[in-house]
Amino acid sequence: MENIQKKIGIIGGGQLGKMMIQEAKKMGFFVIVLDPGEKCPAHTLVDEHIVAGFDDKKAIRFLAEKTDVVTYEFEHIDADILQELEEEGKKIYPTAKSLKVIQNKYTQKKLLLEQGIFMPEFCKIASKEDMTKAAEQYGLPMMVKTCTGGYDGKGNFVLQKMEDAAKAYEALGGGALPLMAEKYFPFVMEISVLACRGIDGEIQVYPVAENIHKDSILDQTNVPAAISEQTTKKAMELAERVMEVFEGVGMFCVEMFVGHDGSVAVNEVAPRPHNSGHYTIEACVTSQFEQHIRAITGLPLGSPKLLKPAVMRNILGEEASAGKACVLGADQALAVSGAFLHIYGKEQSRPKRKMGHLTVIADSVEEAAKGAEKAKKAVKICGENESLFI
Repeated sequence: MENIQKKIGIIGGGQLGKMMIQEAKKMGFFVIVLDPGEKCPAHTLVDEHIVAGFDDKKAIRFLAEKTDVVTYEFEHIDADILQELEEEGKKIYPTAKSLKVIQNKYTQKKLLLEQGIFMPEFCKIASKEDMTKAAEQYGLPMMVKTCTGGYDGKGNFVLQKMEDAAKAYEALGGGALPLMAEKYFPFVMEISVLACRGIDGEIQVYPVAENIHKDSILDQTNVPAAISEQTTKKAMELAERVMEVFEGVGMFCVEMFVGHDGSVAVNEVAPRPHNSGHYTIEACVTSQFEQHIRAITGLPLGSPKLLKPAVMRNILGEEASAGKACVLGADQALAVSGAFLHIYGKEQSRPKRKMGHLTVIADSVEEAAKGAEKAKKAVKICGENESLFI
């Protein structure tokens, strides 16, 4: 009989960490979080909060020594100290080995390509000359990325004109960060598939989600995605193959492109619960956060079955508004049938900062989308001193 009285350590106390903790506490786990923010979203929920930076090796070691298993809510952390701890016998999930490969987009893609996973062509960029050569080889437009540290469109540059090659190189650090270029994949849709692997190797794959971005930030997720059964099958099989490549334990999100011919290409992999999986909280038998906790603690995985079609919308900090977070219109948003509102509890609102999300479940994606649009128009999060909203 499995003893679930394990202590869980989480690196990161943002919204993903907070939602992991909510599920962990339901099952009676003791949780310690490491985050530099004294009042981070997870702060009020945890048994203990280590206030320290994500690159503080001593603090990470202290967290590992005080807990039975360590996980993390984002990739941009010191994988070397996690590898050291893993070699000493500490349980780190997803593994430090998989994190080390995934947090560098070039090494991530190189490994997947070697394992026969289909994706757009890519190459390393070490100079302005390399940028020009890649553009000549791949054609324009071409995506240029920093290999490490990018998120929500930060660290990306879409090269549209050859004369902007030098500009792109400088905009992405001018050689201070490792860069890569990707051949543009003519897609009709961006999708993502969540998959979870247990310690015993069991894998559960979630339904395919359609993702719509605005300014490179996820705006809306529709589930199930409006694709054929054949394309759905391809995407889910691809996600399972990616899980096997990384031998990961815990939740992974595989972002993909769907081509005009129904082909599916992998874009990027995230070794953690993902923004595009928030719909699972209300719309699936087992949420991505509960599934992650089950996986890393050795419990049986739950069913990923979709109970009802769903649409998730991100709620960002309002434009031209910064300051102490103020939520407006929650009553109107929650008056929408099938609507669920999640406010992350971040103290400060900033333009385009992820401050919350809402999910609407209904009998069809179209109906859920209408409800989500109505709820999204109603709710705003802004700086409370902005006279524009009060």
